[in-house]
Amino acid sequence: MKSIRKQVAAWARTSSPWAIHFNSGSCNGCDIETVASLTPRFDVERFGVMLHGTPRHADILIVTGAISKQQQDRLLRIYNQMSNPKFVVAVGACAAGGGVLQGCYGVLGGVDKLIPVDLYVPGCPPRPEALIDGIVKLLGGIKGGK
Repeated sequence: MKSIRKQVAAWARTSSPWAIHFNSGSCNGCDIETVASLTPRFDVERFGVMLHGTPRHADILIVTGAISKQQQDRLLRIYNQMSNPKFVVAVGACAAGGGVLQGCYGVLGGVDKLIPVDLYVPGCPPRPEALIDGIVKLLGGIKGGK
């Protein structure tokens, strides 16, 4: 009986995950590519992923840019408002490890310095295809029970 419940929960999570986008002050290259993944040309919504404006309904947190000291409290607040299970996607070199801003006095580094990251999408900026491929792999891992 438990396995059926787990299968139904995994199906519900992977059928229509909602995402929220958090820009922590990047150069906007990753933001443009993230928004481009929503356009009809790339259409991430065909996989059920929909960009949503509130963290209380979101399943996936998409973070772009290096985490600065000014943004850390806001990011933690958004992360804590999300219901479980929640998944974090770090988009771009800055979100993954600080990028060109690594070592600056006001920058903590990548997203993983503050919250756990489930998926890294490398690039500066990554193409929309890379973001879509990463999210599809994340959803496949959720379906598989990982």
